[in-house]
Amino acid sequence: MGICSDRWILEKCRNEEMISPFEESQISTKDGIKVISYGVSSYGYDIRVSNKFKIFTNVYGTIVDPKKFDAKGLIEIEDDVCVIPPNSFALAITMEYFKIPENVITVCVGKSTYARCGIIVNVTPFEPGWEGYAVLEISNTTPLPAKIYAAEGIAQVLFFEGTERCIQSYADKKGKYQKQLGMTLAQV
Repeated sequence: MGICSDRWILEKCRNEEMISPFEESQISTKDGIKVISYGVSSYGYDIRVSNKFKIFTNVYGTIVDPKKFDAKGLIEIEDDVCVIPPNSFALAITMEYFKIPENVITVCVGKSTYARCGIIVNVTPFEPGWEGYAVLEISNTTPLPAKIYAAEGIAQVLFFEGTERCIQSYADKKGKYQKQLGMTLAQV
């Protein structure tokens, strides 16, 4: 198993539509304005966050339970900027739709621009054969409100290609988050 280069990513996206929409180079300005970069990087792809967010709130006294998730604990925001309250957490989805080959797995890490501001981005691995929009977990670890900019880079996906297909892909086991088109909440 080895990490995949920008050439590999370009080939997979041109021939197999692995990422859509797809930017073939690193974009750091849009309409002459600096943005948090996104697109192909040396050994990965910098993904963008969409303008759809869900922020955790305790207004209704809801308990976060992964076995019985109650959506009343979230408020929805659809905007170009999302402000996450201090020491709080939000969910979002990527602008990109992914189709992961059956001999590939990904690891996703937050971009340093956000990390240097105390904002941690967690994304679970994209398993072999998984397809859909990725749900992002964004934590504001600071005692201050934090801004997240929609349609700009938020995390980098690193691709690792195996020498053979796995025994059972995410598609084979019909995973519960397969082909998710929106922000799917926790399910068991």
